[in-house]
Amino acid sequence: MTMILLSVSNVGVSYDGARAVRDLSFHVDEGTIVGLIGTNGAGKSTVLRAISGLVMPDDGEIWYAGKRIDGRSTADRVAMGIAHVPEGRQLFQGLSVLENLRAGAYLRRDKDEIRGDIEKIIAHFPVLGQRQKQKAGTMSGGEQQLLAIARACMSRPRIILIDEPSLGLAPMMVREVGHIIQEINQQGTTILLVEQNVRLALRLSVRVCILEAGRLVLEGSPRELSNSDAVRKAYLGG
Repeated sequence: MTMILLSVSNVGVSYDGARAVRDLSFHVDEGTIVGLIGTNGAGKSTVLRAISGLVMPDDGEIWYAGKRIDGRSTADRVAMGIAHVPEGRQLFQGLSVLENLRAGAYLRRDKDEIRGDIEKIIAHFPVLGQRQKQKAGTMSGGEQQLLAIARACMSRPRIILIDEPSLGLAPMMVREVGHIIQEINQQGTTILLVEQNVRLALRLSVRVCILEAGRLVLEGSPRELSNSDAVRKAYLGG
């Protein structure tokens, strides 16, 4: 039986008195990839920030693994198994690849296992292994995106919130990032993916939610949405 890992129920979020998210409800089943798509300003990034605790909802509830979390701190949510890869990656640019990976495990105390996880990640992300001592800020955009995802994995999350991973990347690196996201999911990690590359989101996700002006306007399987005339015209070029 499929378990609902994350549930957003009637959530509203405001910035400076302006509503960014309105009465939003959706869920993420454990072990799946769910995509959030929509135009700029639709509220997608705000949803991830509310789930990870970077902004507080005005109303509604957020439940994770059977516990209500909308009143908990960001650190509590990380400790519970929620990792967030924000838009723009937000790496420690002056630190090395290895130091950024260690920073991803800052709440952990199992030093031997942290070293083991770094070895696994370096094996899984060969380019990071080749650049362990290189400062993050000197890497390409695609390499930085891989590092941001790898750093999130260091907290041993149960779910990763990934915000616009393909933004600004060359097509070849978009394919690589998509492949990595699939592999992480296949290893058992649930993923909530915000992505403006609609074709990528449809390819990776088992269910996709479309946001407009902070509201959920449509959700369904990639096949259902791809067969929708409205979705094709608005997001797939006809």
